Amino acid sequence: MVAFLASTILSVVALRFLPVFFTPLMFIRCYEQLKEGRELRLSHHWVSLGEMSEHMAVAVMASEDANFRSHHGFDFKAIEHAVKRNREHPEKQKLGASTISQQTAKNVFLWPGRSWVRKGFEVYFTGLIELLWPKERIMEVYLNSVEMGEGIYGVEAIARENWSLNAAQLSREQCALIAATLPNPRKFSSSNPSKYMKKRQKRILHEMKFVKKL
Repeated sequence: MVAFLASTILSVVALRFLPVFFTPLMFIRCYEQLKEGRELRLSHHWVSLGEMSEHMAVAVMASEDANFRSHHGFDFKAIEHAVKRNREHPEKQKLGASTISQQTAKNVFLWPGRSWVRKGFEVYFTGLIELLWPKERIMEVYLNSVEMGEGIYGVEAIARENWSLNAAQLSREQCALIAATLPNPRKFSSSNPSKYMKKRQKRILHEMKFVKKL
């Protein structure tokens, strides 16, 4: 237990300052590609938050976590709303309430899944990064590590793949479109958006008016 606590705390402290070049999910996706006989695809380019469009963080907060600036890792009002809605409408797709902090903890330190064990580790690492990282660092790591398409991770990679731009050149509309894919980036495309995606983009653009920049 002491070794686990020491190693995890040291890892979180180190990654407050070091770029996150690889995550467990990247390795898992590469393994899945090889196992299924598909072409190996991994596009990821680390950039600092200052090298990204100022609209990108605003777009993901508007889309994924409106209270990111004020909560301490968990949005209990959103959790309560999701539990109530899922209980009252079990026939609909399950509504999630994971914050950007939780998603960052999952992306960087854990594996995909829904077990209680993994959820427990997620709570633990979310608490650690909220304690040891500033909000700007959490957002920076999130925007560099989040899956944004098949074999595509982070804002810089998706900007290059879709529009041959770098992350700093992304427009407000492009940032909103990228954010619109994040519930399921392997299903929804920001390079060839459907009517549903454009509708989500429009809603996010509206919500961005009420979100303060980091």
